[in-house]
Amino acid sequence: MTTNKDMQPIKIFDTTLRDGEQSPGAAMTHEEKLQIAELLDEMGVDVIEAGFPISSQGDFRAVTEISKIVKNASVCGLSRAGFKDIDRAGEALKGAKRPRIHTFISTSPVHMKHKLQMGENAVLEAVGASVTRARNFTDDVEWSAEDATRTVPDFLCRCVEVAIHSGATVINVPDTVGYSTPQEFFDIITMLRERVPNADKVIFSTHCHNDLGLAVANSLAGVLAGARQVECTINGIGERAGNAALEEIVMALKVRGDIMPFSTNINTKLLSRASKMVSNVTGFPVQYNKAIVGKNAFSHESGIHQDGMLKNVETYEIMRPEDVGVHSTSLMLGKLSGRHAFRDKLEAMGYVLANDAFEDAFRRFKDLADKKKHVFDEDIAALVDDEIVRGHDAITLKSIRVQTGTGLKPTAEMTLTVAGEDRSIRTEGDGPVDAIFKAVRELYPHAATLQLFQISAVTEGTDAQATVSVRLEENGRTVTGKASDTDTLAAAGYAYVNALNKLLVKREKQAPEALTVAR
Repeated sequence: MTTNKDMQPIKIFDTTLRDGEQSPGAAMTHEEKLQIAELLDEMGVDVIEAGFPISSQGDFRAVTEISKIVKNASVCGLSRAGFKDIDRAGEALKGAKRPRIHTFISTSPVHMKHKLQMGENAVLEAVGASVTRARNFTDDVEWSAEDATRTVPDFLCRCVEVAIHSGATVINVPDTVGYSTPQEFFDIITMLRERVPNADKVIFSTHCHNDLGLAVANSLAGVLAGARQVECTINGIGERAGNAALEEIVMALKVRGDIMPFSTNINTKLLSRASKMVSNVTGFPVQYNKAIVGKNAFSHESGIHQDGMLKNVETYEIMRPEDVGVHSTSLMLGKLSGRHAFRDKLEAMGYVLANDAFEDAFRRFKDLADKKKHVFDEDIAALVDDEIVRGHDAITLKSIRVQTGTGLKPTAEMTLTVAGEDRSIRTEGDGPVDAIFKAVRELYPHAATLQLFQISAVTEGTDAQATVSVRLEENGRTVTGKASDTDTLAAAGYAYVNALNKLLVKREKQAPEALTVAR
């Protein structure tokens, strides 16, 4: 039987704020990045990749500020092999207690020929120079071989050897395009550890993409082969099909400690909370059947399953809902509940709010309880997350009245408060939502175009809260607004205004030299 003493530690490297933000439409505001970073730090993440400082002023600022607020984790900045990239990362990380520079270059034949237009010798020289440069800023330098799994084995070994000789402390092996299979990935990590001189002096890391749905499996194969760091994201978000999902990696290691004797520092009871926060910030819903954090992950509808669960929960559940922050009892509060009960409920769900924020959340809860017969955990999470994300808005939706129906021209009467000034209008549209959005555009003229309008129910029933996501794009900037209300049309108005507020505060401007990073 494996004991805690036998467990080997695995470092969790979270790149939600860097690689995760590369998901189309997943751009986050500065404030949202800080909120996520604080939760990741509280959750026990070992390394937080806060951004790619050279790519934009917004990323530089995010890495700088996150470096100042993170208390426990290492804060990492990504850079290409160029000295400007590395120097910019070093500057952004000045305030970090445990700074790490993560530098990379492509090593596969197809990348070297078509992307870099460099030969093997030039790449090897760049590896050594970049790692050496990064060591001028910090003793903790991670080096990555972009597209490692499609790199010629002998050349990959030579690159890793140069990186270690130049002072790298972590060697990352990315499956950049999600091409590898578990056995192949196991063999690559094994080969590097066996063939490269001084391989025992560094930590090997995995960074697997999910194009074939194998990111988690490949990451675990890498761990079994000797990797001691896993790079992943909350909900598995990331470019294309995403990255290895942090919650799946962590719980797989926890549940299957019998065959994988490894441990992490993650407080798994915060996994559900982190999942909801990232989903709310990005506007990307978590699929119902998503492992660990999906709505149906601990739901049982089949009669046979229900019968087994009533007799013994282990018949169909291999982990407890409480272990990942999911509460088995969903109906707890109602319109007669007081502040004490509401605060206890929030704390049990992982929320700790300051007095003003708590009072506002309690007011919204009471309003919701008056509208709904049953208030579920998901309802409470939606209203609190909505308030946290909304923050201090320059534009607020003061009132909205919509008229629609058979034979009627849909109309919206709306009042917005803009910089303390009330503005009102009555508009017509092809439908009620169109009328609402036209009202917002006329009260606050802007050039943003609507990229996404999505409605989902928070809970079941005709009185369920609707969560509406609105994605806007303006001059290459993309933001997602989100709002919840039992009135779907009101939620649509709130979500559109929320997106506009994010557009106002979004300061990220792509630098001319910025590149889309595909690791």
